[in-house]
Amino acid sequence: MTPDGHPGLPDRHAVLGVSYSDRYRRMGDMADLENAVKHFSRALALTSNGHPNLPGRHVALGVAYTDRYRRIGNMADLENSIKYTSRALTLTPDGHPGLPGWHAALGVSYTDRYRRMGDTADLENAVEHFSCALALTPDGHPGLSDRYAALGVSYSDRYRRMGDMADLENSIEHKSRALTLTPDGHPDLPDRHAALGVSHTDRYRRMGDTADLENAVEHFSRALALTPDGHPGLSDRHAALGVSYSDRYQRMGDMADLEKAIRCDSCALALTPYGHPGLPDRYAALGASYTDRYQRMGDTVDLERSIKHKSRALTLTPDGHPDLPGRHAALGASYIDRYQRMGDTGDLEKAIECDSWALMLTSDGHPGVPDRHAALGVSYSNRYQRMGDMADLENAVEHFSRALALTPDGHPDLPDRHAALGVSYTDRYRRMGDMADLENSIEHKTRAIEMTSDSHPGLPGRHAALGVSYSDRYRRMGDMADLENSIEHKSRALALTPDGHPGLSGRHAALGVSYIDRYRRVGDTDDLEKAIECDSRALALTPDGHPGLSDRHAALGVSYTDRYRWMGNMADLENAVEHFSRALAMTSDSHHNLPDRHAAIGVSYIDRYRRMGDTADLDNAVEHFSRALALTPDGHPDRPDRHAALGASCTDRYQRMGKMSDLEKSIEYTSRALALTPMVTLTCQTGILL
Repeated sequence: MTPDGHPGLPDRHAVLGVSYSDRYRRMGDMADLENAVKHFSRALALTSNGHPNLPGRHVALGVAYTDRYRRIGNMADLENSIKYTSRALTLTPDGHPGLPGWHAALGVSYTDRYRRMGDTADLENAVEHFSCALALTPDGHPGLSDRYAALGVSYSDRYRRMGDMADLENSIEHKSRALTLTPDGHPDLPDRHAALGVSHTDRYRRMGDTADLENAVEHFSRALALTPDGHPGLSDRHAALGVSYSDRYQRMGDMADLEKAIRCDSCALALTPYGHPGLPDRYAALGASYTDRYQRMGDTVDLERSIKHKSRALTLTPDGHPDLPGRHAALGASYIDRYQRMGDTGDLEKAIECDSWALMLTSDGHPGVPDRHAALGVSYSNRYQRMGDMADLENAVEHFSRALALTPDGHPDLPDRHAALGVSYTDRYRRMGDMADLENSIEHKTRAIEMTSDSHPGLPGRHAALGVSYSDRYRRMGDMADLENSIEHKSRALALTPDGHPGLSGRHAALGVSYIDRYRRVGDTDDLEKAIECDSRALALTPDGHPGLSDRHAALGVSYTDRYRWMGNMADLENAVEHFSRALAMTSDSHHNLPDRHAAIGVSYIDRYRRMGDTADLDNAVEHFSRALALTPDGHPDRPDRHAALGASCTDRYQRMGKMSDLEKSIEYTSRALALTPMVTLTCQTGILL
């Protein structure tokens, strides 16, 4: 027992603080961290001014505040960390052997504050202090690899903020040097591999070179293999490797990689004890992998697991924590998925709420602000497509525009920003018919392609989106060059999409639409056969339960309808009725596509009535057109078509049955259709004229 006033008492507190700190880092028990802060504070208070250990006492306490900030997210702890570590530097004379370590510690705190607040001044301070730490560390010093590693991380952060490839290359160079300087068997060797894996991941995501992706998998695998069972970093190793498997799945579409990602994420979660600061990250990562599997296989069990794990991640993240906005954003994305599957507007509202919270909680200047605007733009776009409210569409354009404006030149997300804004301009063109929006759509989608490297995994999607806009301009202006461009870009998208990729069915479906357009223009039945082939392939590649399955049936129904009208083969008409019926049966009562499903099956019933004369088909057509109209909200751009279709079917029934009420309804609905139709009439991409 050391009595009060004993000259060794500060050292005793300091040593005990180190022990509590070490145990906290191993076990994650908050009580140990609180004890560390208490003992380091006591050691500092008992150390007299001018004492040679005073700078070290400040640094030790500053590091403990850093640990507590990372656990709780309290800004006061982060500010205290910077305060005490800065004080240590001030108290340390030039040439002192501890000076490189003090610079390194302060660099860590500035990094944390940058990641919280997004102020680039903090990022520059971090780079400066880590650079000083490296410059002051002599060759052969055992801490030299640490200095390279820390500076490499800051270069990574600056690359992610500014998009400058020089920073990314510097990151890889410094992390590679750190790895080279770390001998086999050193306890930091797994960390070196893991850090270098992160930078190869960044370069892969920027340039699309699969060599970087393979390097990332290799380094993360080495990091995992070098980490012994029971090590506190084992869960991190599984988590990082899971990210790379996920990236490789998204590039190559190999389900084995997705299953490996889920296994790694599950292991990471299982190895993380309750109360550990990394637990929310584990739930978030596993939720993201379940999202990927849902989007591939369409199993709603995976979708529910995704929402469950992301919700858990959000619940475990304390108020004020820097990851809180990201938790809201991730959960919002899963609510969007469930809305698109089930059509429940409650999920859509939850998505907008989550995305709004994510944006509100992200400070101005933070590097995540563009992502928040982009996500909120997606949610508003979905609500517009459901409800037809122009305010939602304008909000989508506004948020996508803000996301683009806030993304610096050279940033790896810049192509995504152009692509998303291009889609919203497409939506507004289809609503308002303003050619300026269509031209803007083509311009932004073209820019997205120009900024995307040939090997980038996003390139097929860019071509597919531009193909859609060329289709729109063809339908407006009738220029065959646009139709050919549409087919060229959609064909390119299909050719670049590997077998097994989750987007492959969509590529076939999109190309089928353009073949239908060319068939209707030129009359070449080869195009009609190609359309049926594409639609059939799209359907065959879509698993049962997939949210796009009803769309596949609907598209194939359109192609069979066209072939029936060309050849007059009743088998094609029956196939159209069957596929439209299947599409309708798979569409939930609250789904936003339900009006389209009723309208499409109504068209087939009209065709069959006109061929066979069965009034049951005529009555079914009137019923489905009535349902389509009733489900289409006022102000929706499809409202005129709904009135027109119902009016035409009432005309048919009047001509067959002679009831004046049908004639009155025909005049009423057709007049209403005319009144609601703007000067420029847009034809729905999969529409069928009666």
